[in-house]
Amino acid sequence: MSDEKELKDYLVDYYKDTNFYTEKIWRYGLYKFPPMIISCAITGANNGKESNPNLPESLEEQVEQTHDAYKAGASVVHLHRRKPDNPGYMTQDPEHYRELNIKVREKCPDIIINDTAACGRIKIGDSDFSPPLLASIYAEPEIASLDISNYCSLMVLKKREPPLFGRDEDIVREMTYYITQSEVEHALGLMKERKIKPEFECFEIGDMHYLNRLVQSGYVDLNNGPHLVQFVFTTGSNWPTSQYMAMVIQAAPRNCVLGVIAAGAMQFPILTMAMIHGLHVRVGMEDNIYLERGRLADSNAQLVEKIVRIAKELGRPIATPAQTRQMIGLGAPRKW
Repeated sequence: MSDEKELKDYLVDYYKDTNFYTEKIWRYGLYKFPPMIISCAITGANNGKESNPNLPESLEEQVEQTHDAYKAGASVVHLHRRKPDNPGYMTQDPEHYRELNIKVREKCPDIIINDTAACGRIKIGDSDFSPPLLASIYAEPEIASLDISNYCSLMVLKKREPPLFGRDEDIVREMTYYITQSEVEHALGLMKERKIKPEFECFEIGDMHYLNRLVQSGYVDLNNGPHLVQFVFTTGSNWPTSQYMAMVIQAAPRNCVLGVIAAGAMQFPILTMAMIHGLHVRVGMEDNIYLERGRLADSNAQLVEKIVRIAKELGRPIATPAQTRQMIGLGAPRKW
């Protein structure tokens, strides 16, 4: 599945066409669908070892779990660097991200490195809004996430019991996130200067409408390959239904590689629905700390192995890092 002809049908445009989709699945099931890109978000900015002791927080743990997820079939890793002196929280130091990127590249020669950025501002409780979250862009990853959304959320963060530290009691964190048009444009400019591909994260259908306007207005170009979009199925923003996913597919901009993220218990059902629709998927402990009901995941690799197993049972090919680079328009692996 590596030659150019076999990779021609990977844009979401094709899967909006009922006749194209029907003809392909009637004849071949999922065997002739494009290779499925698996991204792994190994850790996030919220839950840590207090929720699952196997979640990687330190530099060494993140590098090792990335390597294991890569060997299991992930071609993209989504990274959140934790503070070295307080791993319960995410850093905003570009040098910390650069260090992590270098270590990951040493272990995983061709994995695609995708650093979280968000690029908007956050407000926790009664605090002031933060500056724009741009730190990882200055570490020059191959991809950086850009959350083109505005939302509020409540999250329970558990007490970090010794030997963990950094949070002495359970807290309910009220978080507000916003990003302005000028901040989106500024982030895109920084990424373009550094040859970083933006990964647009959308949380509700209005975000997809906004992304279409950005594309149509010329703020987002195709000089570095198709638009890369991840739609996040999460509580409070949308509905985990086939009807909603169909609407997301139809709303996606042209020339788009569309992936799906799903949080918690709905992760594997929603991702299975996505793979059947010709889309791509993200697993990992940022989004879900359980392998199955009542059983914490032992590692991120275990979550990758599960989605690979489902794909193989259904006949959907898995993309290699080289195929993923071809589909999303990246060149040779970046080194620092």
